[in-house]
Amino acid sequence: MFVDEVNLKLIAGKGGDGCTSFRREKYVPMGGPDGGNGGKGADIIFKVDKGLKTLVDLKFKKIIKADKGTNGKGSNRFGSNADNLIIKVPEGTTVYDKNTNLIICDLVNDGQEFIIAHGGRGGRGNKAFVTDSEPAPKFSEYGEPGEELEIHCELKVMADVGLVGMPSVGKSTFLKLVSNANPKIADYHFTTLSPNLGVVKVGSDAFTIADLPGLIEGASTGLGLGIKFLKHAMRTKVIAHVIDMGAFEGRNPIEDYEIIKNEMDQYSNKFKDKKAIVIATKMDLENAEANLEAFKKAYPDLKVYPISALDESGVKEVVNDLNELVKSVNETKIYDENEFIDHVTYEYQKEVPFKIEKDPEGVYIVSGKEVEKLFLMTKFTEEEGVLRFGRRLKGMGVDDCLRSMGAKAGDTIQIMDYVFEFNDEEDKSDYEGEV
Repeated sequence: MFVDEVNLKLIAGKGGDGCTSFRREKYVPMGGPDGGNGGKGADIIFKVDKGLKTLVDLKFKKIIKADKGTNGKGSNRFGSNADNLIIKVPEGTTVYDKNTNLIICDLVNDGQEFIIAHGGRGGRGNKAFVTDSEPAPKFSEYGEPGEELEIHCELKVMADVGLVGMPSVGKSTFLKLVSNANPKIADYHFTTLSPNLGVVKVGSDAFTIADLPGLIEGASTGLGLGIKFLKHAMRTKVIAHVIDMGAFEGRNPIEDYEIIKNEMDQYSNKFKDKKAIVIATKMDLENAEANLEAFKKAYPDLKVYPISALDESGVKEVVNDLNELVKSVNETKIYDENEFIDHVTYEYQKEVPFKIEKDPEGVYIVSGKEVEKLFLMTKFTEEEGVLRFGRRLKGMGVDDCLRSMGAKAGDTIQIMDYVFEFNDEEDKSDYEGEV
């Protein structure tokens, strides 16, 4: 099964919890805190495997969740980091953030790796909170939650040459003649439903060639196999237009070429910069020579290679010239820089620290990535941890913002699905109550 698009939810590993512990040994009456930190949660890493040609292995994995770090223990024992989760993908896989539709990464080289979702850091044990003013802290942290995100993966096949053309013009036949590929060939339209890849050897050189699904008018808007075909042509260095010069089904070769070129230009302006040739097939048919002359007259600047699969005439010449053309073309980027997520500005500079809304029932709802992370890492079973939670929110400016919105002592504050009571006394935590 050829699968070139999948949607996934990724949940990186949570950090291990820190430990609250004090040294308890005979003859050591004041042993002090010795709670260790938790280990880091597993990252989710995508890695290119050249042997893969499809995303089928991810098709039925709706959610991918990585392992949690190990919890810290007493006697200053730190938890171990979780092993990162490696997801293998084929060359040419682009990963998008579904919420922003921006590109997270474009994976094109064998062995290339990228961390898609970062695991959470381990929670600190009480030993880590020792200060001169607080030599015996009685609290620790839960591990940081791992990143969660929804992604869209799209495969655009990696090939040096892309064969494009109307259905049943001889693309698959040409591929079979010149390469090690064995595509399905039949006398009906849309025999090819997914890209077929083959390796063409020319002396000591080799290049890859892709037979892409047949194109019809309106493909750039999704008709037929439209976009499924067009996206796979994006990564090719050279476009080889395959034209039925014999006009076997009453086609007009000039009109066929215009339709194909127009659909490609409408899909992406990057096709205009690609090198292109024309392979004129079925030259053994009666009207082929006359149609070829008319085509060359209409497009005098195009390099046209007449061939016949019947006696393989012209095949060697086009293969040799394609080999030289591929070697002369440098790799080109198919995405602009502004299509990628800039992780520094996206993750840190543009992130709003917190947001407060008041619902119709008078509940103040506090939200924001940092606030929610602080909440999830706080052990509310430990009194000193609760006090630290309140101090941290004050430092962020949450309490000042609440007061400016009219919050009074006793008002209800909600963070995520949990409810607190606002306490406006300066010498106590501003957040008390059950969670």
